[in-house]
Amino acid sequence: QVQLVQSGGGSVQAGDSLRLSCTISGGASTGYVMAWFRQPPGKQREFVADETLSSDGAWRNYADSVRGRFAISRDNTKNTMYLQMNSLLPEDTAVYSCAAGPSRSQLNYWGQGTRVTVSS
Repeated sequence: QVQLVQSGGGSVQAGDSLRLSCTISGGASTGYVMAWFRQPPGKQREFVADETLSSDGAWRNYADSVRGRFAISRDNTKNTMYLQMNSLLPEDTAVYSCAAGPSRSQLNYWGQGTRVTVSS
């Protein structure tokens, strides 16, 4: 059974950086589209970034709100995906969840979520 286990997160000041990790077990990370979502307090879950592997390389998509500040990547030797978050803003405060699946519309597996709090 595929499972995603997240690590990282915490409380930081605006302008700081954090890196979230998401390790997949029960399957090879190369076989999945992997993504990050977040749910700010009192709001709906929203897309952050995703990465699809193809024969041409990796395709990455970002939400406008994080493009240029966040970077998604993966280390397939460790079956782990990362979200590097730089220049954090208070509005980045949310519970961040990783997800994986056979396509962007079929993200069947989810991590447990990790809280990121950014103070001004």
